[in-house]
Amino acid sequence: MIDIDAIRINFSEDQLILLNICLAFLVFGVALDIKLSDFKRLIEKPKSPIVGLISEYVLLPIIALSLIFLFKPAPSMALGMILLSTLPGGSTSNYMVHLAGANAALSVMLTSITTLGSLIVTPLAFIFLSQFLPEMDSLRQSITVEPSNIIKAIIQLVLIPVSIGMYINYKHPRLTEKIEKPIRWLSMAIFIGFVVFAVVGNWDNIKNYIHLVFLLVFLHNGLAFLVGYGFSRLNRLPEKDARAISIETGIQNTGLGLVLVFNFFDGIGGMALVMACWGVWHLISGFALAMWWSRNAKG
Repeated sequence: MIDIDAIRINFSEDQLILLNICLAFLVFGVALDIKLSDFKRLIEKPKSPIVGLISEYVLLPIIALSLIFLFKPAPSMALGMILLSTLPGGSTSNYMVHLAGANAALSVMLTSITTLGSLIVTPLAFIFLSQFLPEMDSLRQSITVEPSNIIKAIIQLVLIPVSIGMYINYKHPRLTEKIEKPIRWLSMAIFIGFVVFAVVGNWDNIKNYIHLVFLLVFLHNGLAFLVGYGFSRLNRLPEKDARAISIETGIQNTGLGLVLVFNFFDGIGGMALVMACWGVWHLISGFALAMWWSRNAKG
């Protein structure tokens, strides 16, 4: 069997452009739900948002590093786990939080902040955290990551569609109400369809290595939900806030992660498979958790 660090997930230039467009559209759908008042509430009542940001920006990377040192996965898989832990919240988290009877406003606020924060946090945190990975020498020669280039890409893929979405929300609120939900579901359907297409085109590699990747994704994702909830309750947050932070910690924007992997890491096998596996699994685990909590929505 070929070393997972040596395989590359095949994407043509045209497919990569299409993936970038899909991601920008997905982010645009998220931005339709972002309001400037979200950030005002952060200043007025900062405790829950700060706990949520610590959970996403500090605890999730610590979980990733702990699993890496415990299981010692292939370097490219370890890189994928680190990149995953620096990504902003995923677009489906807001709906899951609503379904769970949790604090939807807090969820939207955290998604908004981490999405905009990804301009700086994702590239710099990834560079910083990757220095702690063992056995990275074998990959350092094949990948060169410039934070400035990643920032430029995130500006195109995140900042511009977020700005457009927020502008439409501010100037045309009635139109936003009509198109917000259809656009969100359409963009998610497009992205899932694209991932399925990619899986079919790279089935041999995925079939050979998915068993190695899934265990780590399963543990990383499950611990993200658990730690997000536990840390919130430890800080005496209300049940609804704890549920929201739990889901926000476990649902990551793997679309952005895949785009970064294919744009800057040459589709390196372990990274791409971690992103793709998490992208599918967190939908299953997140909706299952939300449905379980929805039975006690008043919590």
